[in-house]
Amino acid sequence: MCGICGVIGIESRETGEAIVRRMMAAIVHRGPDDEGILVAPPAVVGMRRLSIIDLPGGGQPVWNETGTLAVVYNGEIYNFRELRQQLEAAGHQFRTRSDTEVIVHAYESWGERCVERLRGMFAFAVVEMPQGRSGRAARVFLARDRLGIKPLYYALADGKLLFASEVRALLASGCIAARLAPGAVPAYLLFGSACEPATLIEGVASVPPGHSMSIAAGAPVRAAEPQSYWDFARDLGADAIAKRGSREKSASPAQQVRSLLEDAVASHLVADVPVGVFLSSGLDSTALAALASRARSGIHTFTVAFPDTEFSEAEIARRTAGRLGTEHRELSLSDPEMVARLDEAVAGFDQPSMDGINTYFVSWAARQAGLKVALSGLGSDELFGGYTSFRATSAVARVAALAKVVPRPLRVLVARGLSGAGMFPSSPDASRKASAAFLDPDSLPHPYFFTRLLFTPQVVDAGLRMNPASWESQPWWRWLSGSAGRARALDRFTGVSWLELRSYLVNTLLRDTDAMSMRHSLEVRVPFLDSPLVEYVLSLPESAKRGSSRPKALLVAALADVLPEEIVTQRKRTFTFPWEWWLRGALGKRVAEGLADWSPALASQLGGDFAGAVWRDFLNGRTTWSRPWSLYVLNEWVKRNIREDSASGVDRRRSAAVAVS
Repeated sequence: MCGICGVIGIESRETGEAIVRRMMAAIVHRGPDDEGILVAPPAVVGMRRLSIIDLPGGGQPVWNETGTLAVVYNGEIYNFRELRQQLEAAGHQFRTRSDTEVIVHAYESWGERCVERLRGMFAFAVVEMPQGRSGRAARVFLARDRLGIKPLYYALADGKLLFASEVRALLASGCIAARLAPGAVPAYLLFGSACEPATLIEGVASVPPGHSMSIAAGAPVRAAEPQSYWDFARDLGADAIAKRGSREKSASPAQQVRSLLEDAVASHLVADVPVGVFLSSGLDSTALAALASRARSGIHTFTVAFPDTEFSEAEIARRTAGRLGTEHRELSLSDPEMVARLDEAVAGFDQPSMDGINTYFVSWAARQAGLKVALSGLGSDELFGGYTSFRATSAVARVAALAKVVPRPLRVLVARGLSGAGMFPSSPDASRKASAAFLDPDSLPHPYFFTRLLFTPQVVDAGLRMNPASWESQPWWRWLSGSAGRARALDRFTGVSWLELRSYLVNTLLRDTDAMSMRHSLEVRVPFLDSPLVEYVLSLPESAKRGSSRPKALLVAALADVLPEEIVTQRKRTFTFPWEWWLRGALGKRVAEGLADWSPALASQLGGDFAGAVWRDFLNGRTTWSRPWSLYVLNEWVKRNIREDSASGVDRRRSAAVAVS
């Protein structure tokens, strides 16, 4: 696990190295154990290393035998041993035991299609050096894993292409202007995070999940266009159904899921350092802890406890750890402690998000115990149907279909009183989501997206202090629209799974997990997102996954013999902090002060009066904690990262005096 960065299209060795070293310094937290750099104009690449596998021999960059290829890499390749056997049989010679070296030989053998053989989480850069180690770089190949577990950002600036594991590294390069991207702010307000492939920085984009780029290293670099190498929903057809049929002849779906998950957990435990599990009272983390403790002794587990609140899951987690015999540790986090460490936690965000603070403190606890690797249950809800969105999307689709046959003047009237009962969990914001779908059903690419709203499209459009370009022209809209198009070709259950994987999971959960865990130099692995398991579950029909009595019926059936009854039968609870409680205490005072100190750069697009109205709505019980908290994080992030004169393209004449509710 590492952080990588580089610049392509620069002839000066001194300037190129200086740029990359600035970027490396900005991501020391991702790899405090070692660093490496390759200076080969017109390309320079660097990395910071967190040593996990082959501690003494896994330094980077790693070269092939002839010195014509080098790689810097962030992540883990879980099938590296199998690939190594294939490559050695083909004549390749290995000098290390690391998974990194597999990548460079795989690229040498299979070219850009090597990514199709890699099972794991990764972002890497392969540098082609036709004249050997002392020569010039000719081409750089960049790739990101299928699900987007590991981040990879890039930007074009003055004929140079820069890439890095974090946006903060690109800003540290000195080549990227720290300006707020106007097109990304609506997406943040809609969903509480930046949406792939956009970022909050103008000119900085993400290489999307399952994409790669090949860049000629000559100067200048004028264009870079990521290309898709994996889109399972696009490819899901006769071949996948045939493979599913062949599997099902020998094993039931539950048996196959059990086998694939056991294999995933075993492969994710491979490390030359101790491994732990984030343990809550939920089904997913309990399943991982149970399978991990069967596969290896000495597993560590961690739980966050909240004293004097109803939110603590510590007691159930403690009982689970006792049954499994893990080395268990609890982190108690009170309101005063949260306030005391709020600044450092918010500073951990590489991109702002309404989520992520949870992972910051759990990761801190893991590192305090000396761990470098922890397993997380991310991905299970998306695959097996744990979210309310699996039920709510159908309800919203019915509302949207009805809206399309009702004249707009009547929709406006009805939307004001439309009840969301039965469609969403009970909350002050539930009816607003249903009303938004009824008022303008085409304002989002798919009914699913209404279930994930933070603010409604109508509020976002009215609240922005700018003349917004059509959302349809933005890269994030095209990404969501493309995902929606794929989902419509699938059954209802699998369609929601796909949209969860391509939006909320990658935009919020995975990005926040990477940033917050790596802030503590901790590698988080996600066995539920092992590609063989993901592809198998996606290929199953809805009837195999949807249960009549409980969510995630297939997962429960697969793990019936290892899950305690109290875990299986309890009401679904999302692991989160007691924000409602805290925001009405000392934390609320800090948030109120932060919202009152509104960033001038952000005010060019979204007024502080908007934030003030949201805060008052929360205090009066008219909205949930997530809205003011998301605005607080956005404002703090902008104050830390954006220049105050970043109002390009903004029309200040438009007023943001709107009714937020």
